[in-house]
Amino acid sequence: MTLEPKISLRLQFLARVVRKERKHLAATDQRLFGTLFTPDQAAGLEDEPDLAERVEAFVGRFGRLQDTIGDKLLPLLLTALGEKASAAIDNLDRAERLGLLESADEWMSMHNLRNQMVHEYIEDPVILSSALQSGHTFVPALIATADKMLDEMVRRGWV
Repeated sequence: MTLEPKISLRLQFLARVVRKERKHLAATDQRLFGTLFTPDQAAGLEDEPDLAERVEAFVGRFGRLQDTIGDKLLPLLLTALGEKASAAIDNLDRAERLGLLESADEWMSMHNLRNQMVHEYIEDPVILSSALQSGHTFVPALIATADKMLDEMVRRGWV
């Protein structure tokens, strides 16, 4: 299937971005989660700027990769595959059906977790440590989704 040049160029760009974001998230995940992230560490972030920066990098990279995949790449990939892109939840359901993501429900859990990490973590170290550990647990699924979409585009010769 030959793609419109505009769609092809955008897919190629997004593939490059997703590869970079995936790599950066994986690296930050390794640096932050050598051990269990505890509420005590979360409570002491103000006194440990290096750790605080790793936390910020993890939260930002987790959210950025999820946004790039879910809000940008997925709708365009669905269009390229001849599917109709629509509301986010419908796109996720379609992606699950096509085998591009393991579970739409899991994706929504990741999305809700991302919102929790971004908006609530400063006030409660227990929430932060729990959310970060959950985010760490979701990283393999997020990266696997990126890989499935990238592999599909490579398989079709689009990137």
